[in-house]
Amino acid sequence: MTLPVLIAGGGVGGLTLALSLHERGIPCIVLESAPEVRELGVGINTLPHAIRELAALGLLPALDAVAIRTRELRYLNRFGQVIRSEARGLHAGHDVPQFSIHRGRLHGVLWRAAQERLGAALRAGSRVESFRQDGEGVTVTLADGEEMRGAVLVGADGIHSVIRRNLHPDDGGIRWNGIQMWRGALDWPEYEGGDCMIVAGDMKEKLVLYPIAPGAAPGTRLTNWVVCAQIGDPSAPPPRREDWSRPGRMEEVLPHLRRFRVPWLDVEALVRATPEFWEYPMCDRDPLPGWTQGRVTLLGDAAHPMYPVGSNGASQAVLDARCLAAKLAVLPAEEALAAYEAERHPPTRDIVLSNRRGGPERVVDVVSERAPEGFARIEDVIAPEELEAISKGYAVMAGFAR
Repeated sequence: MTLPVLIAGGGVGGLTLALSLHERGIPCIVLESAPEVRELGVGINTLPHAIRELAALGLLPALDAVAIRTRELRYLNRFGQVIRSEARGLHAGHDVPQFSIHRGRLHGVLWRAAQERLGAALRAGSRVESFRQDGEGVTVTLADGEEMRGAVLVGADGIHSVIRRNLHPDDGGIRWNGIQMWRGALDWPEYEGGDCMIVAGDMKEKLVLYPIAPGAAPGTRLTNWVVCAQIGDPSAPPPRREDWSRPGRMEEVLPHLRRFRVPWLDVEALVRATPEFWEYPMCDRDPLPGWTQGRVTLLGDAAHPMYPVGSNGASQAVLDARCLAAKLAVLPAEEALAAYEAERHPPTRDIVLSNRRGGPERVVDVVSERAPEGFARIEDVIAPEELEAISKGYAVMAGFAR
């Protein structure tokens, strides 16, 4: 391949693709719209099947330096009673960890690696506005009028993707399920060993807690918290784009938080102590019938934005990138893009639809419906086999089951 692969978007998926192409000797250019890259965002989890791919790129030590190796995932009801506990990562028998990590720090690890390995092929402040293609390649036009020629174009430009809009002008757009999320992170005394992830409540009101980095002082962790609440009609239009990441208000989040009790953590004190936190609508898009047209395709959130349940958004973008790079290494461009879509479209479509039903976190919904005021024995509410079927079934579908 003489012309480079043009990658619109320098997020997790786009950078993983660039590093994977470089690994295989395939030229590429990353066109990131932001004029400067800052380590923004909140906590996420990256699952072992994705970490295994990042480790193959030599990034495991850098990730280990800024993240927490997740040991356990614990599902609770709103009273703090344990519904289910699962070992994670190395503790579940995988050969690599599950990481709880600040999304900005994950992005920073990838960006610095790309700077070192790709040099000038990593371009900030380069927003793709449009493209046209022919039998030999793709020509993109940037916002400043510059044109660039590539063998293929990969839209890795997120949920608001310009490339997706051009490929699918009749796409139904972003869908909001009526749930608002308030998300923050703060150095806080570690709880339950300092490597435990908590999901409590149900899909109407839910609390998520997990440490994402060592704290500044001994015995502390940078602790990520999320409060979710149904505040709107799922049939209503999503909030305006400028409302997607704005400072949260304490008086709005606290009423939803007060119904939760976690015996070993004062969650209200944690939230009250957070000087700045953010609110986001929980949104996705309907699965597309296809991602690829000729020499243009989609990747990550541009292809399959999903609700943030099950820890799969960033992980699936990494898997997309590694698959696409492998196909481009052995097949002609258009065949490679078609083979990539054939492999990655079905599982990601299924994950998007499963996440709308709660994904693996549906265990808390089921228990909340059957025992809204708590329980004496979880076995009286739901059989262990039913819990296992929900959790294991999701892991198999998403590709990280052991």
